Amino acid sequence: MTNHIALFEPLMPANTGNIARTCAGTNTELHLIEPLGFSTDDKYLKRAGLDYWDKVKITYHKNLPAFLETIPDMGKLYLVSKFAEKTYTDPDYSNVDEDHYFLFGKETTGLPENFMRQNAEKCIRIPQNDDHIRALNLSNTAAIVIYEALRQQGFPQLDRTHLYENDKLK
Repeated sequence: MTNHIALFEPLMPANTGNIARTCAGTNTELHLIEPLGFSTDDKYLKRAGLDYWDKVKITYHKNLPAFLETIPDMGKLYLVSKFAEKTYTDPDYSNVDEDHYFLFGKETTGLPENFMRQNAEKCIRIPQNDDHIRALNLSNTAAIVIYEALRQQGFPQLDRTHLYENDKLK
């Protein structure tokens, strides 16, 4: 079983770098759907991901159809959008024998409207006060969603506790 985060045409290197860091810390695969709004050599991208880039499995896709062709079970594709009617906690991600794919839209315009309308049953949202903000930050949203999936899965292959040489709580 693998969890996957896919970013549709991401524009901001810091968001992508932060998401890559989350992927490294959660054994989540990262998919970047082109075109990207930055170079992967970008210093802000590298700074946000720090020294974790070699710990992230990244796959690049030329476009959205190319990405969709790689998903073996479209029933395990979730479109993360503020326009969804279901919340991100509604689906059952607990089956650790299945891959789960979480697709996030471009920071400025989200996912293509026609694609979302065709796949409305796959859309999930994080509750927010829509009177106060347009949307949550992309990297925060990705972290919230992936950790809900991991919680339901029992945090597989993740350290629930760790002892440090200079543990501040010991």
